[in-house]
Amino acid sequence: MGKDKYENEELIKHGWPEDVWFHADKLSSAHVYLRLSKGSGFDWESIPGPLVDDLAQLCKANSIEGNKKNNVTIIYTPWDNLLKRGDMAVGQVSFKNQKKVRRVCVEQRENAVVNRLNKTKKEEHPDLMLQRLDRDKEERKTRRKAADTARTEERKVIEQRLKDKDARDYSRVFAEAKASNKNTRGKEADDIFAGDDDSDGVDAHASDFDDFM
Repeated sequence: MGKDKYENEELIKHGWPEDVWFHADKLSSAHVYLRLSKGSGFDWESIPGPLVDDLAQLCKANSIEGNKKNNVTIIYTPWDNLLKRGDMAVGQVSFKNQKKVRRVCVEQRENAVVNRLNKTKKEEHPDLMLQRLDRDKEERKTRRKAADTARTEERKVIEQRLKDKDARDYSRVFAEAKASNKNTRGKEADDIFAGDDDSDGVDAHASDFDDFM
């Protein structure tokens, strides 16, 4: 949450794609951010209702005008949907896509909720630009690792396919060679026993074997 419009400006500039921005609609208020964990199991459109209510209460409580009113509308949208033009005032934003803006009405301030949230408050002044650079560096590292893993798996698949193909080719060649050998032996046998059905033909062939006895 930005402490003032200058911190709000820095948050706008160095936000993360995982951030969801909350603000009082048409009123001055703190810029409240929810940073979604990649392992949270939900995105900005499926944030649990109680969590949205807490953040809305925080926005209302940190709006000088909104804190005094009932039925205050709080808007929220992904950080990457924020539009910042050069002619805008410090801390001022618009939206790239109005369809990606959600609204929730806070009927009245819930002191129990605000007090509970304030008890967990921790004031820090991090280097937002450095945090974003570190985040992007880690993401690139993760993407490279995932790409390397994918390439390794793809190579394994290709190698296995080549092995399977070689095995099929070998089996086919072996079967063809076996069939060819069988045909050759059959032909040789036919040549030996071929002849007419008369006795001369049989005697002639029988005499052929005398040389081998």
